[in-house]
Amino acid sequence: MAREKIPQIAVLVDTSRSYGRDIVQGIRRYATEHGPWSLFLEPRDLMSQFPKWLEGWSGDGILARSGSAEMLSQLEATGLPVVELRTTSLKHGFPFVGMDNRQMGERVAGHLRSRGFQRFAGYLDPSERYFLERMERFVEVVNEEGFGCPVFEAFSPSREMTWDEHQRALADWLVALEKPVGVFACSDQLGFWLLDAARRAGILVPEQVAVVGAENDSTLCETAWPPLSSVQFRGQAVGFAAAELLAEWMKSGKKEAPRMSVGLPTGDIVVRQSSEIVAVEDEQLARALFFIREHAAEGIGVKEVARAACLSRSVLERRMMSVLGRSPGEEINRVKFRLVENLLAQSDLTLAAIAERAGFEHPQYMAEAFKRRSGMTPGEFRKRRKI
Repeated sequence: MAREKIPQIAVLVDTSRSYGRDIVQGIRRYATEHGPWSLFLEPRDLMSQFPKWLEGWSGDGILARSGSAEMLSQLEATGLPVVELRTTSLKHGFPFVGMDNRQMGERVAGHLRSRGFQRFAGYLDPSERYFLERMERFVEVVNEEGFGCPVFEAFSPSREMTWDEHQRALADWLVALEKPVGVFACSDQLGFWLLDAARRAGILVPEQVAVVGAENDSTLCETAWPPLSSVQFRGQAVGFAAAELLAEWMKSGKKEAPRMSVGLPTGDIVVRQSSEIVAVEDEQLARALFFIREHAAEGIGVKEVARAACLSRSVLERRMMSVLGRSPGEEINRVKFRLVENLLAQSDLTLAAIAERAGFEHPQYMAEAFKRRSGMTPGEFRKRRKI
């Protein structure tokens, strides 16, 4: 009996960062569930070269995160089906699978706004289109709400600036910002540099400057001081979707590449010390927001919040609507449903257990209210957002 040919797939994905390693895990999961596949994999970083032996390789497909136009040209020369998982700024004709960068900027703006910030700034490396997409949407969102957003651009070789010169310029920019301010660094590397510049300038983080990065690279985020909040990338979902797309393309037998670009929803913001604060200049309102954040799941009501803030209920309602645009009751529910989202995405707890932890008496009520708010059932949300 003839043995079915096992597809041979080259995985040219950087393993030096957590996002790349998560992508590889997603590819492996697809191969395990739908394979078998024969996978070529080696330790790589973003600037690793194209393996010479692939030039004459008679395999079936390639999954790649490319760092240069030269590598894209070499991938094209193989004549094999290729799915690109990194660049959209460099010209290529491959289908692309990655994160929704515009949604990422929107999510960070929402996070900082929910913390009470009314001043915003951005820190951008303009060398990549996907960084620009993140920052453009962040700026759009805060502008739409009536706030300005100055942006500092990271140094590049063309600007002939040393590391120390760059950090001094960055520190000077931070000092000049009106505070408190929430800053979006469009990558964890930039977030790491930003926190270093803040320390050099004696700026308190997060009391004066709160910082959020993107990718949630554990090494960078947890080595930073203070630890860096960051948008979680769903690398496993990206790897799985890219492998699925490649499998369909190979099965079709078509030479022409599918014309498509898939941007998957980002994961949650992993909140660490760099943005773990409620930034309002009204001390009583800040106390109310802190109380809600700490006790929302304990069945508190507006009366308890007003008591904690030493305000009458009517004054609390008026101040919160003025600063945040939502009532104390709406803020309590927002925090509770945020906890529901986190538990759905990051655990396998039952709806009953999630309802109990989030302060809902009845799981059915929680599920119905969740669907009204998000447009999805809890099960649908869990399936889409599971890392």
